[in-house]
Amino acid sequence: MNFINLFKVAIRAIASNKFRSFLSMLGIIIGVAAVIIMMAIGQGSKESVRANIAQMGTNVIMIRPGADRRGGVRRDPSEMQTLRQEDYEAILRDKRYVTYVSPEVTSSGQVIYGSNNTSASLYGENLDYFDIKQWEIKDGEAFTEEDVKKSAKVCVVGTTIVKELFGEGADPVGKTIRFKSIPFRVVGVLKSKGYNSWGMDQDNVLIAPYTTVMKRIQAQTYFSSINCSAITEELTDEAIEELTSILRANHKLTGDDDFTIRSQQEMMETMSSTMDTITVILVVAAAFSLLVAGIGIMNIMLVSVTERTREIGLRMSVGARGIDISNQFLIESVLISVTGGALGILVGFLGTRLCLILGLPASIPMWSIFVSFAVCTVIGIGFGYIPASKAANLDPIEAIRYE
Repeated sequence: MNFINLFKVAIRAIASNKFRSFLSMLGIIIGVAAVIIMMAIGQGSKESVRANIAQMGTNVIMIRPGADRRGGVRRDPSEMQTLRQEDYEAILRDKRYVTYVSPEVTSSGQVIYGSNNTSASLYGENLDYFDIKQWEIKDGEAFTEEDVKKSAKVCVVGTTIVKELFGEGADPVGKTIRFKSIPFRVVGVLKSKGYNSWGMDQDNVLIAPYTTVMKRIQAQTYFSSINCSAITEELTDEAIEELTSILRANHKLTGDDDFTIRSQQEMMETMSSTMDTITVILVVAAAFSLLVAGIGIMNIMLVSVTERTREIGLRMSVGARGIDISNQFLIESVLISVTGGALGILVGFLGTRLCLILGLPASIPMWSIFVSFAVCTVIGIGFGYIPASKAANLDPIEAIRYE
């Protein structure tokens, strides 16, 4: 019996038991849809994280006070004061792979204007910070180098600060706000960046000259960190080596570093690896439903073999070979599995669209569709093999006598 005839017989057999065939497909439909939706959410989340990190600059390098050992005890980085003005000047003087450098001093507290107040983060920076972090000024202008030299009480604010203190759509430029009782004149408003992947409002910030924050707010002589930008993303490793060399020489170190250097690229790779792990766990969990669906197909096909024992005997008696009978049941199994897989992909697409409507990041990798078809085919062959073998090994005479 040729393949076309076997295919026609398989189609008729499936069509004669529509409801039972659909129930066999249902497990495959649910399994494939679950796998595709999980992969889409995982891929979408990874792309969202990468986009948010890229928004902050993929060639950004952060230098922070590192944990060194004092008396055999490793100190907490927040307690250290190893980054100073001399380090900033040394980096400016000796850098080759670094374009922008901004010392950073941070604080947090209440911002007040009139009877309105809100909590916010204050970042003390220089002008390079706007290029490093890719901040754009929407209204007004940034503070100047002269403001940094004079420790001027001026600042640039995010849109959340504007909304909380002045109201939606207000123009705060030129007005004076207070941060920890220190007055700051608003000279500019930042373009909105929204929330990042960690749920933090990037617009709830004030940026002022670092000298102002050091002297008037924190009363300290050291930096919380130093932000830098490599010439290109490809030269990030060379820039990190260069910065390490400059700081070690400046600190006259012979042992462990008393600072740590991290790049956005490293953070991006770490987050991508974490998201990949989570995606794999979700997909494996969803894939168990495919295993259950395969067992369901095998069970239905075994029942079908039992019900059609006399039909199998008659086919064998008129010349059908065991391999023809085996192929017939294998084709039925594969058809059920692949059809269920196709419907599962459709449901997966609809589920992904629903995720997007609900605001969840989702992006279907195209290779997952091909993998789904391949897996469905393997399930059809793998779980259809036992029923097919059972049908092929029936004794024709006993099969015809079967009631």
